[in-house]
Amino acid sequence: MSVLLVEDDESIAIVITAALEAEGVSVSRCDSIAGRDRLLSERRFAALVTDVMLADGDGIDSLGRVRELRPDMPVIILSAQNTLDTAVRASDTDAFEYFPKPFDIDELVRTVRQAAASSSSQGLLEEDSGGQGLPLVGRSASMQAVYRMITRVLRNDLTVLILGESGTGKELVAEAIHQLGHRRAGPFVAVNTAAIPAELIESELFGHEKGAFTGAVARHIGKFEQAEGGTLFLDEIGDMPMQAQTRLLRALQSGSIRRVGGREEVRIDTRIIAATNRDLMPMITAGQFREDLFYRLNVVPINLPPLRERADDIEALARHFLTLAAAEGLPRRQLSPDAVDLLSRQPWRGNVRELRNFIYRLALLAREDVVDAASLAPLLASSARAEAEGEAAPTVVVSQDFDSCINHWLATHKPAPGAIYDSALAAFERPLFEQVLRMTGGNQLRAAQLLGINRNTLRKRLGELGVDAELLNRRL
Repeated sequence: MSVLLVEDDESIAIVITAALEAEGVSVSRCDSIAGRDRLLSERRFAALVTDVMLADGDGIDSLGRVRELRPDMPVIILSAQNTLDTAVRASDTDAFEYFPKPFDIDELVRTVRQAAASSSSQGLLEEDSGGQGLPLVGRSASMQAVYRMITRVLRNDLTVLILGESGTGKELVAEAIHQLGHRRAGPFVAVNTAAIPAELIESELFGHEKGAFTGAVARHIGKFEQAEGGTLFLDEIGDMPMQAQTRLLRALQSGSIRRVGGREEVRIDTRIIAATNRDLMPMITAGQFREDLFYRLNVVPINLPPLRERADDIEALARHFLTLAAAEGLPRRQLSPDAVDLLSRQPWRGNVRELRNFIYRLALLAREDVVDAASLAPLLASSARAEAEGEAAPTVVVSQDFDSCINHWLATHKPAPGAIYDSALAAFERPLFEQVLRMTGGNQLRAAQLLGINRNTLRKRLGELGVDAELLNRRL
């Protein structure tokens, strides 16, 4: 068994060669594209192991010549450019495997032997137009594991369950799988299952027929059918009501849905990606989540690391967000090395979302174009105080009963005598109506049904309270 290794880093080449030869694999080495093409024209090899950055060019871009010379030879790509873009670019070659540096040498040896034993290349990735503008940023080892899992699901429709804390970028991973996979020409439909009332979630997901319930004046196409030919992303799946879990399980098992109030089975051609920030196993034990649904969703799990476990990525993320902020009209800022170091030592309990929001605030409020640690520290302290106050506020409300809340409101707002009832009613109705309208996506008919009042009554009260339903709908 003979393998061609193309690597211009002498120390890495020596280590790989020694490990392969210790396993009985014969290795021919060169350090350039020209040397590679010459050896391939002269001899046959069971596999090619190549770096991306070579002395005379790009190891990925030049693989067209390799395919011409040896179309069936498996190719294993190594790269120190550890980004999702690089992994996707490697996909254009139908690579047998992609290894970001640093890699496990034993795993590389096993993969080379598997590749050499195969009769043809087993491509892992779907072709992409170039991978530019992809939303995921980071080169840490933990993110490399995420990238490699993404590459494994691009050519198939296996159900993916994305796990991770709030703010780690679960929807971005779902979008990347959709954009890079073979369904990218279809729609990407995202649904936050926690934001839909239990009474409406089945209608939202599966649709309903005319007359299925009071107010169902026409057929409604649900999210499954809206995502036909594309991807349906079910976020916060751990918060889905049990009845809806049962119907979702049936849809996954049968490959078809039935609209609420309907008899017709509608075949679905939709890839399912789910996500949650909750630990589902204790919920299964407590009877709050169906075990059979968990195993249907957990075909390919992708675990997103919290930002505190990928501190090496904070600099790249911060500079990325500064660039985005400038593109959106905010002042263009830069970070000094000591500012980057200070950012990297923060806990970032809100993960990447918290970092992004802070960087945008920094771009707006900083007084200098180059922000150093001394300028950064007060902004970090201010954010910490605001976060602490935000955490403390709801604790008071949650710990009080309704009578205490009324007493607190009366003491705080001191409404005028004779106006207490109207003032209290408005104070209660405004946030209630706005929240229910958010739940229903601005649909006043369904909001009225949830509230148990007439639609005209709702519309009248919205006007009296000065709630602009159209403006609220545009913000949703």
